[in-house]
Amino acid sequence: MFTKAIVRKPAHTYANGISTSNLGKPDYNLALKQHDAYCEALIKCGLELIILDADPKFPDSCFVEDTAVVTKDFGIITRPGDKRRLGEELAIKKVLEPLLKLHFIEEPGTLDGGDIMQANNHFYIGLSDRTNLQGSNQLSTILKKFDYEISAIPICNMLHFKTGINYLGDHNILIQKSFYYLPDFEDYNKIVVENNEAYAANSLRVNDFVIVPKGFPKTKSNIEKLGYKIIELEMSEFQKMDGGLSCLSLRF
Repeated sequence: MFTKAIVRKPAHTYANGISTSNLGKPDYNLALKQHDAYCEALIKCGLELIILDADPKFPDSCFVEDTAVVTKDFGIITRPGDKRRLGEELAIKKVLEPLLKLHFIEEPGTLDGGDIMQANNHFYIGLSDRTNLQGSNQLSTILKKFDYEISAIPICNMLHFKTGINYLGDHNILIQKSFYYLPDFEDYNKIVVENNEAYAANSLRVNDFVIVPKGFPKTKSNIEKLGYKIIELEMSEFQKMDGGLSCLSLRF
């Protein structure tokens, strides 16, 4: 069960962030409204929020998930893989220092939190353009000290590992077709996300709820069939900037 989450409001420079989506320029005021609704959803899920002020120096800084990997017992401050985002992690370090024992990814390692998925006692690390082998190895060394199992999985044609696969708990996993036949996931109950609903693979389990992006009815229905309570959120302005539901918070 999660009890806390860190979020950061989008800055007025948000539209200057990194994006490959080709979905157009985000509407800043609408992004703020969607972010407020996201925060309200986390509160409904039972979380106490730590809300950070916007940081215009870092247009992508509302995507706080990439700056740390957190568990209930410790945190790992990452080293973002895109140089334009280096420095975002410093504010998160200040917030987490009083709350958790911290470890750090160090140069030449790079690691984005969006590439890290925890499924109970198992951590999956996506090797992507943002997370390199050195970063993966450093994270593995830290996690092994706490008796976690670790798998590193190369990915391509995808920004982050959790763009395409997310653990819902109860041995259920949302998965895009490109991951379906990987042996790493053969023991899970796989809920396949169709190509035309690919964005919905980044749905987010938070305590008793699954938060899903609005506009993907088949994925929503498949999750509901498993008995989960759904919170549906409009995410259009974050999808434009390559961001998903998990990206906008650090939950622990």
